[in-house]
Amino acid sequence: MTDSSGIPDGSDAAGGGRRPPRDRRHRLLRWIGLGLALLVLAGAATGWWLYGKLDANITEDTSAAAELERYERERPARLATGAQNILLIGSDSRAGRGNAGYGEDKGTQRSDTTILLHLPKERRSATAVSIPRDLMTEIPSCLQPDGSRTGGSFAQFNWAFEWGGAACTIRTVEKLTGIRIDHHMVIDFSGFKRMVDAVGGVDVCLTQPIDDVQAKLKLPAGRQTLRGEQALGFVRARHSLGNGSDTERMERQQQFLGSLVTKVQSNGVLLNPARLYPLLSAATSSLTTDPGLASLRDMYELVRGIRDIPTDRMTFLTVPRRPYAPDPNRDELVEPDAGRLFRQLREDGPLTVTPPGATASARPRTPGNAAPTPAATATDAAPEGNSAGEGTPTPSAPIPTFTGTTAGHTGCR
Repeated sequence: MTDSSGIPDGSDAAGGGRRPPRDRRHRLLRWIGLGLALLVLAGAATGWWLYGKLDANITEDTSAAAELERYERERPARLATGAQNILLIGSDSRAGRGNAGYGEDKGTQRSDTTILLHLPKERRSATAVSIPRDLMTEIPSCLQPDGSRTGGSFAQFNWAFEWGGAACTIRTVEKLTGIRIDHHMVIDFSGFKRMVDAVGGVDVCLTQPIDDVQAKLKLPAGRQTLRGEQALGFVRARHSLGNGSDTERMERQQQFLGSLVTKVQSNGVLLNPARLYPLLSAATSSLTTDPGLASLRDMYELVRGIRDIPTDRMTFLTVPRRPYAPDPNRDELVEPDAGRLFRQLREDGPLTVTPPGATASARPRTPGNAAPTPAATATDAAPEGNSAGEGTPTPSAPIPTFTGTTAGHTGCR
């Protein structure tokens, strides 16, 4: 039997026999649709499970938030709307999984590394400023873990973290710089190693071989890819590498962070789920943050705002300082250079960096003058004002130059 088109319909004259092909096709399509729906639901469920897992990894620092709220009236005002200042703290705590190998956990910790990350309003550049651990500064009265409070004192900067954790460190930085800290992150040794491994290691270039037992490093000169323990030794070593100064250690940290940024951007990590998930897992499980960054969504918004910044607009520098006169093993600020740097960050103004060893200083230069070569300028669109404390410097105002580097200048060729 045929239909009106003359094509057999698959049934006999009596209406029995085989099922019409059209019915079989409809039934097959229904099963395919059901299967696809199940796959979509399974994918969505897996996605939500992974999101929830990563989101729950982050430790929220509610105690620091409460302590900062207590001293809100003493904190600096926010002068540049839309800009953000984030304090990055590397803890030398021996507590927690994977940290016991660095010594006995005595219940104390100090800030092994502290970096103030400034993100301008327009997010076309970023500036990371290292604060020396040995800098002598005023530390305010802080809440200690046992509930007691310290008295205000003039002491070594990294004692603030030992005495009162992130809140004490933030208040010390705000007192030192006049810059309002919007967010903070604390990461430990183990977390740092896992993040480096998650991106497949980080490239550094060595001008001479390293054979250092204390830092657990034995490397030839030239380009090297550092992973895990080697990377940690490279950024932490102080007395056993180079001239043993904290200056050289901070320069190595800045070089390493610049190379890490370059690695993440060049490999498309932020846009590749297969590479991004291990990095997020390592980062979130190792971070302690303020409530404003304690969710995956908050972290994503932060990363999204900076992922497209060119590496040559990501600058790294150290606060201008020199040996402290009463004790050359400690540091003190160099003025007026330090004050000029802090003002530029407070007011979201531009600054220029030039590599160590160049002839540049922190003295201002005008935009029309040639900058020392090579140099890089971190600047965004700024509101009208001047450099005397009334808003942000205008484009015609002098731009201060500081010793530093950029993520685009890793030393590797």
